[in-house]
Amino acid sequence: MMCRMFGIGRDKKDKNLPVKLDSGPLGSTALGLAERIMQVGIDGKGSFHSAEQIAAKALQESKGDREKAVKEIISDTRRLAAANGFVTGLGGFVTMAVALPANVAGFYLISTRMVAAVAKVRGYDLRDPALRSAILLTLVGADADDILNKAGVVSTGRLANLATQQLPPPVMMVVNKAVGFRLIGQVGEKATTRLGKAIPFAGGFVGAGIDSWMLHKVADNARNQFPAR
Repeated sequence: MMCRMFGIGRDKKDKNLPVKLDSGPLGSTALGLAERIMQVGIDGKGSFHSAEQIAAKALQESKGDREKAVKEIISDTRRLAAANGFVTGLGGFVTMAVALPANVAGFYLISTRMVAAVAKVRGYDLRDPALRSAILLTLVGADADDILNKAGVVSTGRLANLATQQLPPPVMMVVNKAVGFRLIGQVGEKATTRLGKAIPFAGGFVGAGIDSWMLHKVADNARNQFPAR
């Protein structure tokens, strides 16, 4: 259901699938998910504002103080994540089958936009394909190094450095696809951690707490991976 929300096909999910086995329908699903998250999360769509718009608004409100703008972006996104988790957890076990995919989709999109907005404020070009892949990699935390190693990319420290390596498009496609596999695999993990949401209303508070905590981890990673240029 999550994949349908992003307008791509569905197939069997396995977050541990090696990069060398990423061909076929499953690979197309993973790549489609990754590309859709980058497109909507960074460039925006409809009423969902782009990362550049979010960054510009934060800089305006902070009167040009870049670090204050970063804090504002993260704070606003944490509130969004908590609200998203609360609303999708209100129905309890009965609505979990529908609410969980919606929650996961929403979490990925606002997390991607947050990371991209932080990168923009700190001086990075959001049009750079390698930089966009680096933003996507931020979502998987410590798994990023493993993905890069399997794709044959030598790690040079922070993810922001990907933009300086001039990697060929096929390599970046493999990286994006591998991230897509990991994100699809996280749907099952989220279902397990959200069993406490089986109780209507109380589940909303559980969902809000989980999403706020997970967003905090992504935010810390973004601050570290995209230092001011």
